[in-house]
Formats: sequence, C-alpha cells, structure tokens
Amino acid sequence: MHLKITANIYLHRMQTQQYLQQRRKFAAAFLAFIFILAAVDTAEAGKKEKPEKKVKKSDCGEWQWSVCVPTSGDCGLGSREGTRAGAECKQTMKTQRCKIPCNWKKQFGAECKYQFQAWGECDLNTALKTRTGSLKRALHNADCQKTVTISKPCGKLTKPKPQAESKKKKKEGKKQEKMLD
Repeated sequence: MHLKITANIYLHRMQTQQYLQQRRKFAAAFLAFIFILAAVDTAEAGKKEKPEKKVKKSDCGEWQWSVCVPTSGDCGLGSREGTRAGAECKQTMKTQRCKIPCNWKKQFGAECKYQFQAWGECDLNTALKTRTGSLKRALHNADCQKTVTISKPCGKLTKPKPQAESKKKKKEGKKQEKMLD
C-alpha cells in the first residue's frame, strides 16, 4: 500500500510539473503576443503623429512657353523659354530643351503635325492641285490650326493621246490608198 501511495504522489508531482511547464509556455506566448501588439500599435501611432507636409499655395501662374527655336537649321535640338507671373514666385523665367522633328511640314508651324488626304484633281484654271490636312498632334500645347490646305503645281498638262488602235487603222488606210494609186 505504501508503494501505491508513493506512486500516486510521484504521478501527482509529474502532472503538476507538466502543468506548470505548460502554464509557463502559455504565459511566454501570451507575453510575446502582447509585446507584438504593443510594437505594432506604437508603429501605427508614430505614423499618425507625423505632421503632414504643408501644401504650398502660391499665387504663381502657369508656365507659358514660347515656340521651340532650333539651335541650328530649321529642325533638330533647340530650346524654348518659359515665363510665369506672380508676386511670390522665386522663378519667373526658365529655359527648357526641346526638339523639332525634321520630317514635319514647317509651313504650318514646326510644332504641329497634320494627317493629309490624297492630292485632289488638277484645277485647269489655276494649274494647281490641293489637299487638306487635319491636326494629328501639337507639341507642347502649340497653337495649331485644326485643318490646313496646301497646293502645288499640277506638273505637265498633257493632251489625251490617240489610242493605239486608231493609229493602226490610219496606217492601214494610208497603205491601202498608196496601193490603189
């Protein structure tokens, strides 16, 4: 009987030790969870406490840009000047680099690109043919016409040639006349 009591006491002590061990693990896990929550809350609070950047409202106007002026020739790299007005503006004038494509029609402004239709029929009165172009794209908010019309000389005005068959008939008719004579 004594052995049975000793075994029960030993068993009870083992269970108590296991229970205490589990309780310590739970307490450690709970404290770690609380620590993580506190860290996250502090991080979020730190973000909220930062003062937002003040948006400066200035009375400076919008930049107004001049046309692009090529460095050399009438196309390629160049520069444009911009200006703006305002009492509190630190910078009222600046220069910006720009580029004028060399394949654009400069007749209508170097910063305006047009999509052209096919050439029309030749006007016999003026000896010119014309075509119309509609605005495709404007560089740097350039002031471009919506539609443009261009003309060019018709080239050689030719009279309609007689058909080849009629020439053959004339030749045959002449041969027959000579034979008859």
